[in-house]
Amino acid sequence: MNAYLKHFTWKKVVDSQFFKPLIALALILLFDLIFIPGFFRLEMKEGHLYGSIVDILRNATPVIILALGMTLVIATGGIDLSVGATMAIASSVACILINPTIIGLELSQDVTKFVNDPSFTFTPLWLVILIPLIVGAFCGLWNGLLVAYGNIQPMVATLILMIAGRGIAQLVTNATKIIIFNDNFAYLGNGWIILPFSLFIAAAVFIVTWLITRKTSIGLFIESVGVNARSSFFSGINQKRIKLFVYIFCGVCAAIAGMIDSSSMRTSDANQIGLYSELDAILAVIIGGTLASGGRFSLFASIIGALVIQATTTSTLAFGVPASAIIAVKAFVVIIVIILYSQQTQKLLHNIGKLGKRKEA
Repeated sequence: MNAYLKHFTWKKVVDSQFFKPLIALALILLFDLIFIPGFFRLEMKEGHLYGSIVDILRNATPVIILALGMTLVIATGGIDLSVGATMAIASSVACILINPTIIGLELSQDVTKFVNDPSFTFTPLWLVILIPLIVGAFCGLWNGLLVAYGNIQPMVATLILMIAGRGIAQLVTNATKIIIFNDNFAYLGNGWIILPFSLFIAAAVFIVTWLITRKTSIGLFIESVGVNARSSFFSGINQKRIKLFVYIFCGVCAAIAGMIDSSSMRTSDANQIGLYSELDAILAVIIGGTLASGGRFSLFASIIGALVIQATTTSTLAFGVPASAIIAVKAFVVIIVIILYSQQTQKLLHNIGKLGKRKEA
């Protein structure tokens, strides 16, 4: 035990990638505890657990899934601005597969079969889920080809799909909001197994991502490419394939998040699904300590970053701030993050650690 405490130093705690996002999350929750009565109250209704904390976890699910994919992209020194548009495309494809007759400005005469039979879907449900995942992978493949093989700057390459993606989603649905009558598909975002079902989906995505990056050499290759792509090339690592892989994986994550988002709202709106989600995902990864220049990354820290963003949103709304001011609050969070990650703050924290050592001596 003493040997363990000897190695457990303040510097190791401060340098940990979990330290800053955990501090940020703790401060937000402390604010909720003091100023928002009943924020931590939990209650069980009909076998479902309800409360503000559960709402944070549930609403953060799409951002968590996006952040997992975005972490790998940013770890290679890239960025993906198109994940919000990919969410819109994937959700539109899923909804049109369920209700292909609901197009244009008027409902088809066959709409009654959707209303009367909540389990009816024109396409088998497994294809309704699989095809959007393939579409998301193709969106990621497009971005990956432009970045890895086209040598286009990631911000410029992904900006193309960011702009064109919502137009593609509107073409798929003929610019119509498609209502989801199928209860089985809606279960992705609205189902409960004590906790929201979407949390279990996020947990599954995290486990798969962790196994890929920590139980295979891919994680090491990703960090190596992010630190120095040229040196990685001379070390025998095919950095183009690694970049292609992370963009494809990010596209699949965006498709999953899009289906959860649309099933939660029971509609597909190409203009609203995934709107500004790319900014939340990028901010979550940066809060999680993954440098924009690439290199070392932590999936769990990115998840904490996503929870920080959603906790900020939920706390702001619970405190009575208008929804229109949420963007301003997020901007304030960005400022705090910049301060926390500044060199001056880092030096201050290390000096505190040195002062503690001197007092012990």
